[in-house]
Amino acid sequence: MHALKRIVDSVVEKFCIFLYSGLVALVTWQVFTRFVLNDPSVVSEELAKVCFVWLVLFGAAYVFGERGHMAIEFIRNKFPVKLKLSLSIFIELVIFSFSMAILVIGGYKVTMMTMGQSSAALRVPVGYIYAALPLSGSLIVFYTLNNIVKLFQKRVAIE
Repeated sequence: MHALKRIVDSVVEKFCIFLYSGLVALVTWQVFTRFVLNDPSVVSEELAKVCFVWLVLFGAAYVFGERGHMAIEFIRNKFPVKLKLSLSIFIELVIFSFSMAILVIGGYKVTMMTMGQSSAALRVPVGYIYAALPLSGSLIVFYTLNNIVKLFQKRVAIE
């Protein structure tokens, strides 16, 4: 599972770098066309919004996978080690449930419902934009399962 996580991390990291680079290029082009050419690019504005949404969702999944997300640990740290393990597993299960219910299942439903709508400037189905929800949710589910496996293998420090 560790090797698979490294591969997924690498792919998500490169994808986020690609999205960020694209976002910088698109915003730079947008500023140039708006203030230098006095003819703002509509396509770059909408594409920048899409890149931003995808970057935020995939970046959040990546940070979650690196266990770099914000966590309130002072409550968990007051418990004995065995309860810390149980509490950590419970927290991972709550995150798993939320990710499955809201991001993966709910995101899939929204994606399918909006496939018939086209975006104004890009003329692509809006569902492609919303597809970031179930995809990033699937990554969080994967990382959560990985965290649970690590907790059972005691690879993650509980103390």
